Amino acid sequence: MNFKDFDQLLSLVKGKSNRVVVPGANNGEALEAIRMADDNGLISEGILIGDPALVRAMAADKGLNLAKFRIIDCRDVPQMCAEAVKCITSGEGDFLVKGLVDTKYYMKAILNKEAGLVPEGMLLSHFALITCDNYHKPFGMSDAAISINPDAEQKAKILRNSVNIMRMLGVETPRVSMLCPVEKVNEKIPSTVDAAAVVEMNREGKIHNAVVEGPYDVFITFSKKLAEEKGIRGASVPGEADLVILPDLNSANVFYKGLSFFGAGVKAAMVIAGAKVPAILPSRADAPSTKLYSIALAAYLKDQHQPD
Repeated sequence: MNFKDFDQLLSLVKGKSNRVVVPGANNGEALEAIRMADDNGLISEGILIGDPALVRAMAADKGLNLAKFRIIDCRDVPQMCAEAVKCITSGEGDFLVKGLVDTKYYMKAILNKEAGLVPEGMLLSHFALITCDNYHKPFGMSDAAISINPDAEQKAKILRNSVNIMRMLGVETPRVSMLCPVEKVNEKIPSTVDAAAVVEMNREGKIHNAVVEGPYDVFITFSKKLAEEKGIRGASVPGEADLVILPDLNSANVFYKGLSFFGAGVKAAMVIAGAKVPAILPSRADAPSTKLYSIALAAYLKDQHQPD
């Protein structure tokens, strides 16, 4: 696949076996996402975990036909999350969609060593795939939801997670910008120091299958013309970035939400990266289309082999 747009992604996963597992399924936002995915032919069957009476009532409210779904009666939040992961590891489901459960319990269940969903040494991170009218191709970004204040080594792991996804989407050697407020290393701005360290890891061969440059600001990252005006010439990433790694959760979350709210024609999909199976963290503030595209992305990724 050479990912071009989300309509292409929907067509690729439509009608295939896509079995979803939802802990805390007594949640309107999650069930709305499932209903939209089902309406678009993306869900073959699923498991909904929660209070059965509430699940059925909310499903009816959201217009979700429960004919292809099995409901597991569970009222304890940590147990819901553990049961959801068990459904995945036992082969009853393909990917996870978070419902009305605390993120900490959802993540803890995924990270449980006995489940074996996260390879040794991996760091879970949040990945967003974005298209918009003001940029000529799709790009990925991380991490807007999980890693609060990652250091350089953790940013390298976040980058590797994101590069793996971009490669599964057909970008063999992603061009990566270490996004910062300024383009020069400044000891008083730690993100620039980290950026330089990650770039050096790439030069030393510790980060493979990517071209990593920075620190770059937004203008340099997304415009070759503006990069040249700032004195950056002959670089590979400016105006051609496939992936941006932001300094921390504060900046990444604000960047993503600002882009979503103000950006022209923005479409996005989001998954948790670093685990052996895709998992989705839907937010009630996400656009309905984002929920749909996130399920489509998870459905696509679950059939892909991790690239070397």
